[in-house]
Amino acid sequence: MISGKRILLIIGGGIAAYKCLELIRRLRDQGAAVTPVLTHAAQEFVTPLSVAALAGQKPYTHLFDLTDEAEMGHIELSRASDLVVVAPATANLMAKMAGGHADDLASTLLMATDKPVLIAPAMNVRMWEHPATQRNLAQLLGDGIRSVGPNEGSMACGEFGLGRMAEPDEIVSAIAAQFAEGPLAGRHVLITSGPTHEPIDPVRYIANRSSGAQGAALAAACRDLGARVSFVTGPASVPPPHGVDVIKVETAAQMAKAVTEALPADAAIFAAAVADWRVDNAANQKIKKSGDGALPRLSFAENPDILASVAQMKKGRPTLVVGFAAETENLVDHAQAKLARKGCDWIVANDVSPETGIMGGAYNAVTLITRTGADPWPRLSKSETAARLALRVAEALGRA
Repeated sequence: MISGKRILLIIGGGIAAYKCLELIRRLRDQGAAVTPVLTHAAQEFVTPLSVAALAGQKPYTHLFDLTDEAEMGHIELSRASDLVVVAPATANLMAKMAGGHADDLASTLLMATDKPVLIAPAMNVRMWEHPATQRNLAQLLGDGIRSVGPNEGSMACGEFGLGRMAEPDEIVSAIAAQFAEGPLAGRHVLITSGPTHEPIDPVRYIANRSSGAQGAALAAACRDLGARVSFVTGPASVPPPHGVDVIKVETAAQMAKAVTEALPADAAIFAAAVADWRVDNAANQKIKKSGDGALPRLSFAENPDILASVAQMKKGRPTLVVGFAAETENLVDHAQAKLARKGCDWIVANDVSPETGIMGGAYNAVTLITRTGADPWPRLSKSETAARLALRVAEALGRA
């Protein structure tokens, strides 16, 4: 799939740069040509000699190289590749890209290129979570740049959390997806994601801990397989991926309406953590303390069952309807019962007990429930889980 492709690999200055040596090897094993570019900081972690030995050609390191720049080498480099990969994409590199800086060879190449760009972020967890980094990420995704990772785990600094660069295999898969024609080409996939917020009054609401990470990863995975994706998302903390049709909602009722308007679709995947109930006596003004200790009385009503309503459609039902089941006990039994009750084709079940760290975390461990049985998957990053599920969706639609 990537044989014969030309990859411009920009290696940033972080400890994860060592993974790029294995990345180069795997890309070349699959027939790709790799042209390496090292930032000044990257050379503190990997040597130009080791990179050159694996890439089979010299690495580029300086913007003001007299030999290369006599022929405007930075322009030629930026145009001669099929894809630009930035790994590791440090917080500094991401900030430069988002701000349009061009003060060294790497950032100048990124400004001058007319080719697609894929980044593999890597940094300390606090740097990743910093509002500036998240703003920069949102800007880059909005500009059409694709991202793989980061993953959750232990870091060289001794901390634990999101920020580890994606593994070489994951990056190779993301690169391959960039060039794939895609088994979902010509298909329309509808995906719901994130939590819903059900108002109590203008400043308070009922919600849950869903970050929307799994739904966003699914949207990106289906997009990468060639699908047209309608992405109906509640107020998630993870931004939606670029290249999909984003419909933002707040409440379950708004999500139900948006889903209806987005149909018809070939497949519908309901990954959103929709609130089961809403407050049907929500106040128009902020509820105040009474002063006498009396508590406000909230009255609840059931929200629309979006999954069941689509799965049980008499006319225009998607060929494949997939629900999610977030459980804290008796995972398979509850998921199988939900499959039968809702009338959908598959249930993706996961244990979201607090100790698993799944809800709001970077990893997932799911069991795919179908009418023929239960298929437990290993604990994977949410992007890997999404890629697996997207391929299964493509296979199912291909047989339909």
